[in-house]
Amino acid sequence: MFLCLAVSVVHVMLVFLHVAPANTVSKRYSPLINAWVYPFFEQNWRLFAPDPESVNRQILARTARTGSDGSVQVSPWFDLTAVDRSAVEHQPFPSHTAQNMLRRAWAGYVDSHGGDDKARTERALMMQKYLSNIAADRAAAHSSGTFDFIQLRVVALPIAAPGPAAGNRPPTPVENRLLPWWKVTRHGK
Repeated sequence: MFLCLAVSVVHVMLVFLHVAPANTVSKRYSPLINAWVYPFFEQNWRLFAPDPESVNRQILARTARTGSDGSVQVSPWFDLTAVDRSAVEHQPFPSHTAQNMLRRAWAGYVDSHGGDDKARTERALMMQKYLSNIAADRAAAHSSGTFDFIQLRVVALPIAAPGPAAGNRPPTPVENRLLPWWKVTRHGK
């Protein structure tokens, strides 16, 4: 009981210091505060001012493993987004995790990396690890073998504007982003 109360108090204090204006305490303990808050307790204004998606993103993964003879075996692409959609479809109370974990991990990755896929900050490294862990866990649940590397490809398809406005706008280009191979802890059976 005491441990639960202590953790709750520490959690509230750290989240408060994260959202409060910069001050001496929050500046001094910034690494500790950020380690606690990101990526699970991140605060943003999207709840109050949502920015609707303008594209449908399809996140695909493929895995690779090195055989004992040194050969590299690469799996076919596996659609992680389709797994999320099937977990939500026909569910009266779909899991928030099934709906948003992969999408938010991708958004955090893009926010911290930009377009060049180079991690320049601790937060960028953390978001890269978070995204690769989610993808590796989901790919391991799908595959029957082991793997040591994972690669993601993100395909963005524009959502057409409804009605006559769709004819007045030039089509948005489709994004097809291929991320580098990432080493992961050995996954699979």
